[in-house]
Amino acid sequence: MLRQLCRKMFGRSLWVYHANSGGCNGCDIEVLNALTPYYDAERFGIKLVGSPRHADVMLCQGPAMRSTARALRRAYEAMPAPKLVFAIGSCACGGGVWHDSYAVLGPVEKIVPVDFYIPGCPPRPEAILYGVALALGLVDKKIVPAEVRAEVLPVPKYHPEDLRREEEVTVYTKAEKF
Repeated sequence: MLRQLCRKMFGRSLWVYHANSGGCNGCDIEVLNALTPYYDAERFGIKLVGSPRHADVMLCQGPAMRSTARALRRAYEAMPAPKLVFAIGSCACGGGVWHDSYAVLGPVEKIVPVDFYIPGCPPRPEAILYGVALALGLVDKKIVPAEVRAEVLPVPKYHPEDLRREEEVTVYTKAEKF
């Protein structure tokens, strides 16, 4: 349902504003790398804009910092509706390695509502483009089917009448080897 809504709202072009709220800049470099001609993000209609007032999507990198929280919130509020927010990287998704630092509030979702998460430290440009294209419904989801089964291990049942005391050790007389 969200995919159809995104496809209807944003059509063929998607203008993105990238906001780094204070991390190691690893994700920032990868986002800018994804927007270069080598990866050709414009084939999906993705274009980088310099102002949040012109953006449809905000790409957030880095954890939510006390020093940048107000600026990030103002940038989000400056975006016209409808708008999407992507949390890119481990820091934006969950606080990263700085999650328990005094200057870090936590993931970006504590400041702005996040619609999509692209984890990784840092995520590769291919993963960023795939995440954005998947959110827009431009590509199909790739999932490997997983079969989960519980393995039954033999557990011996101990009865008090089968135990005997030898010196300081209690021995089970009907022990089975596995």
